[in-house]
Amino acid sequence: MAAVSSLAFSAFGQSTDRKVTAPSPRPNFDGIRCRTSFSFTSLRVRVSKISIRCMSAFTDVPTVAETKSNFLNAYKRPIPSIYNTVLQELIVQHHLMRYKKTHRYDAVFALGFVTVFDQLMEGYPSDEDREAIFQSYIRALKEDPNIYRNDAKKLEEWASAQNASSLVSFSSREGEVEGLLKDIAERASSKGSFSYSRFFAIGLFRLLELSNATEPTVLEQLCAALNINKRSVDRDLDVYRNLLSKLVQAKELLKEYVDREKKKREERVESQKASEAVAKCLGDYQYAGR
Repeated sequence: MAAVSSLAFSAFGQSTDRKVTAPSPRPNFDGIRCRTSFSFTSLRVRVSKISIRCMSAFTDVPTVAETKSNFLNAYKRPIPSIYNTVLQELIVQHHLMRYKKTHRYDAVFALGFVTVFDQLMEGYPSDEDREAIFQSYIRALKEDPNIYRNDAKKLEEWASAQNASSLVSFSSREGEVEGLLKDIAERASSKGSFSYSRFFAIGLFRLLELSNATEPTVLEQLCAALNINKRSVDRDLDVYRNLLSKLVQAKELLKEYVDREKKKREERVESQKASEAVAKCLGDYQYAGR
């Protein structure tokens, strides 16, 4: 028993001795505490940076109301309701596209918007006012209207010189527009670096239209070359066609209304002239009878 007890105490003593002679556990604890403290400090730093970025992004992005106010302040002349209603809806959609996190301006997007704007504003009473509205609209979104116009014109000229085959094979050629399309295809192939929009779809449609590439398969091939979902394009083009159809009907009604009001004004003028002529005749008759 004594031996066992002695062995037991001896083992315990050896264990105790080893603990005593071993490095103090305090440095290890300090090390752990230091790492834990560093981890929390890093977390606090990261959270702070994220908060700063979020606050910065929030304060930098204007609200829809501010964008609409910018437009109304830039163009103060009255706009006929049929055009103004569509413009107000359009600028809301454009604002949401413009300030989307993944949005990046490109020439196809510009072509799509310019196409929509010009078709919606076709028949506006004054060409000068129509262009002033365009300038005010784009500047309200804090962008350059001249860049939109120039890029749209550049793509229109390029597409007019293409056919169905050359349009979809842009990736095999060199050139300024070909480079723009290659960049779009590259960004669209990776998630998070490309933001598809309805204006982009209309821009594609305009390229096909100018290239006289009317076969449905060409759109499919072009979407594949650009890494764009064709079903999304088809859906948005259907919406666009319906919008144009309704707008044409509304403009016809407006034209009928304007013509009717013009005719009424002319009739009032003629009636006034007739009344004045009768009054003059009566006056002359009374004067002659004296």
